[in-house]
Parts: sequence; C-alpha cells; structure tokens
Amino acid sequence: GSAAPGPVPAGLLRLYSMRFCPYAQRTRLVLRAKGISHEVININLKNKPDWYFEKQPSGLVPVLETSKGQLIWESPITCEYLDEAFPEKKLMPSDPYERAWQKMLLEDFSKITSLLFKHVLAVKDGQDTTALKAEIAEKFGKLEEVLSKRNTVFYGGDSVSMIDYLIWPWFERLEPFQLKDSLNHTPKLQRWVEAMKEDPAVKATITDPQIYKNYLQLYLKNSPEACDYGL
Repeated sequence: GSAAPGPVPAGLLRLYSMRFCPYAQRTRLVLRAKGISHEVININLKNKPDWYFEKQPSGLVPVLETSKGQLIWESPITCEYLDEAFPEKKLMPSDPYERAWQKMLLEDFSKITSLLFKHVLAVKDGQDTTALKAEIAEKFGKLEEVLSKRNTVFYGGDSVSMIDYLIWPWFERLEPFQLKDSLNHTPKLQRWVEAMKEDPAVKATITDPQIYKNYLQLYLKNSPEACDYGL
C-alpha cells in the first residue's frame, strides 16, 4: 500500500475521501460552500492502506484531520464540526428548533438511502424492483410534502443550508441508480434538484452520471480499480 501522509500543515484541513462516495461528498460540499482551505486524500476503499486504520479503525470515509492531529468522522458530524469551527458562513440555522428540524429530516432521510442502495443491488441481481421503486417514490412524496408545507425552494428556506447538502449526494446519483423516474410525481422536489445543480459547491463536486455508472459496475464486481476509475 501507499506510505502514510505526513502531518497536516498549519492553517489547513485534510479530508480522507473517496471520489464516488456520497457520504464523503457531504463533507466536500460543506468544505467548498464555506470556502475552507483543505486538501483531499482519496482512499481506495477496495484496497485500504494499513496506515489508514490507525486514523479510522473501521477504515471508513469521510475523515477530517486537523493540523493538531485531531480526527473527526461520521459525515453529519464532520459537517457540523466544520460549521462550528468556521462560523463565518453558517449553514446550520441559528434557531434551535430549525436546527432540530433539520436533524429530524436527516434522520428520516437516512432510512431512504438504504432503500436506494438496495435498489442498486436488486437491479444488479436482475430482481423485480417494482415494489421497491413504489416504496422509494412514496418516501420522495413525503419529501415533496415538506417543501409544499414550507413553501420554499430549499429545505432550510430560500437559500441552500446544511440539510440540502446532506441529502443532495443521493439525488445526484438517481440516474446511475436507475431511479430518475422516482421524481416524476414530485414537481417541487424536481425544482429543488434543478436549483441545487446551480449551487457552486454542487457544481464543484458533481460527477458525470456516465462516469458514475462505470464506477458502479466496477464497484459491484468488487474490482480494486473501481475507486480510481477515470483517473
């Protein structure tokens, strides 16, 4: 495996990431949105270097490392840390109820992400996905209702906030996951997707759907080349 990187230089943050990982993309989005100086080290998740387990015992990404050698993982925790440690451009609302509301919505959304991955595996195995797709469409219907009730373009209001970045990576992947039509009956959610595509941090971290599709095929075959696809 590769040699361990040296200490993080002062005034910089390091993100251990993987180019196609939706969880790591959350952290990348927040780093970009807040304009935080950082460097990225991509970890091959199919062939993790030994030194990485000393940073993160389970070998997961994303992990942030500070110049003091502090390590922070779990994607929502890394994002919240960034918002608190760099308070210049806050992405979390200042109102305690609104903050709690965003965390509740994230909790609900985390139940959807597992369904999306389940769909990817079902398609790969040639299973009938009708029931699963109906379940996903129903969950997206709930997200549509939230936008209707709040009557805003984004989930936190009229501009992008933390919750939008935390759920975005999965919507970016709907096409390669063969789930684009799950949004057919959710016009407000479609409008949100289009508005998110205009956001500078989203533009900076977006992956071309065809490249992602090719990565996904390699990943599902357990190919060690998957994480480096397209480099």
